[in-house]
Amino acid sequence: MLIYTLKRLGLALLVALAVSMLSFTLLHLSGDPASAIAGESATDSDIAAIRAFYGFDRPLIVQYADWLFSALRGDFGESYYFQLPVAQLIGDRLSITMTLGICGISFAILTAVPLGVAAAVRPNSMIDRMALFISVMGQAMPSFWFGLVLVVIFSIKFRLLPPSGTDGWQNFVMPTIVLGYYAMPAIMRLTRAGMLDVLSADYVRTARAKGASEVRVMFKHALRNAIIPVVSLSAVQMGFMLGGSIVVESIFALHGAGYLAWESIGRNDLPTVQALILIFALFYIVFTFLSDLLNAWLDPRMRVG
Repeated sequence: MLIYTLKRLGLALLVALAVSMLSFTLLHLSGDPASAIAGESATDSDIAAIRAFYGFDRPLIVQYADWLFSALRGDFGESYYFQLPVAQLIGDRLSITMTLGICGISFAILTAVPLGVAAAVRPNSMIDRMALFISVMGQAMPSFWFGLVLVVIFSIKFRLLPPSGTDGWQNFVMPTIVLGYYAMPAIMRLTRAGMLDVLSADYVRTARAKGASEVRVMFKHALRNAIIPVVSLSAVQMGFMLGGSIVVESIFALHGAGYLAWESIGRNDLPTVQALILIFALFYIVFTFLSDLLNAWLDPRMRVG
């Protein structure tokens, strides 16, 4: 188990390094950052002065090495647009994104797991078909379109929920539904498949033969074993949701890290964009790493090894 953990940790670090290197290279090759900072009315001498001031005239590998060593110390540079340290800027916004991610995955689990269990208990029933319909819709419907539909219905037509802002819990209702709905199909399908497999197991038939109530069989014997891969999948989905929050936060004007990424991209704020790409990638890498460790810990062969 220790050797497996060290291997996965090494792989995670290599993936993070590769993401940072690739994103840094693509961002700097997509255009001249000095021209973006100087603006349209700047002269060639102004652009040259900015290029020298920020070190853009150095080789790209030197710029990346300098940025990487600074990032390892928690220094991501200063935002070109906001004129604030990038670490401080992201730290002020990250709590909103984390709150949205936790609410979203909680909504997905609390909705998808009961539907998956009900669909497995009554296969080919109306509940099973409804769960299948929700699963297909969740995969086919773009999150930005779903968010706009909710805004039109609940904010414009019925005026029940605010369309944007972070003033209270009401502002997080629609973003939570949109973000959580993205993770529901996979969790629901895995719960249904796991329950169908477990319900046909010998120990479940033995529990029923001993006279155990159906509720006890479902929750103590069946669901407890079927939920294990769901927990692992939820960890991966959490990483996806935090990284994909940029769309939801942009629609509902939640000033979190995702909205900051959208603002920074539009304003060519390279230090902020680079730091956010790395942080969002780390979210996914960390949650995937934890998911792999959980699977390994639950595997008796890995625990013995």
